[in-house]
Amino acid sequence: QVQLVESGGGLAQAGASLSLSCAASGRASGRTFSSYGIGWFRQAPGKEREFVANIRWRDGTTDYANSVKGRFRISRDNAKKTVYLQMNGLKPEDTAVYYCASREAWGSNSTMAIATNYDSWGQGTQVTVSS
Repeated sequence: QVQLVESGGGLAQAGASLSLSCAASGRASGRTFSSYGIGWFRQAPGKEREFVANIRWRDGTTDYANSVKGRFRISRDNAKKTVYLQMNGLKPEDTAVYYCASREAWGSNSTMAIATNYDSWGQGTQVTVSS
């Protein structure tokens, strides 16, 4: 079972930047870790959890939600087993709890954008953007 720990959230003004980290630990069960996909999701109060971005561990293939495309960038550090989410040009509507999640096998873009398709989740980190 893979354990995930997010960090880096906080308070920012509109237009500012924040960087989130997702550190993975534990043993990948049945598969090498390189087969994993890591996703970032967010959930605002009263709203459903929504897809933000994901990355394929093996080759760095990425996908983004339209709402963050061009502003957010997901990346990974293999040696540190850490995935990052660089958030630029923050908007008040980006305010949410941000979660990272892992899935043992990479799937299609539509598959990887659905929260229930992920196996493990972090505890979440709050991001608040003021106008």
